[in-house]
Amino acid sequence: MTRNLIKFGQVAENRKARFNYLIEDTIEAGLSMTGAEIKSVRYGLITIVDGFVQKRGDNLFLAGVEIQKLPTAARIVNFDERRPRQLLLHRGQINRMIGRLQDKGATIVPLKMYFNNRGKLKVLLGIGHGKQRIDKRETIKQREWDRNKSRIMKGK
Repeated sequence: MTRNLIKFGQVAENRKARFNYLIEDTIEAGLSMTGAEIKSVRYGLITIVDGFVQKRGDNLFLAGVEIQKLPTAARIVNFDERRPRQLLLHRGQINRMIGRLQDKGATIVPLKMYFNNRGKLKVLLGIGHGKQRIDKRETIKQREWDRNKSRIMKGK
């Protein structure tokens, strides 16, 4: 295996989320995972672009996130790569997020996954609403203007 083992820092980022959604609030949560899944995450074999949070009973689950199996351990340990994983939050945080999900068009998406200073896997969740096509165009215009402005200022 040629990948480096990640002990601290960012593992995955969902850069499209901030483009597709107007993020109003963020919250940090833990994930309930098996040892084989954590090892795969440490090697960076994770995709969070299609991830979203869904309510099941009184708990919240992160669905749509794919954690690939390690090629060396695939024969020994089997796990479902796209299974929903329970979010580890306090009851008050869960109730607040469920209340926010009741709003029309509200969505909770993962923005990034990282290992904190203590080596625990955390996911940064963004609570927001989907952008319309015209809002996305405005974002693109603003980004291009900022890029051109920095080029002009750099030339002076």
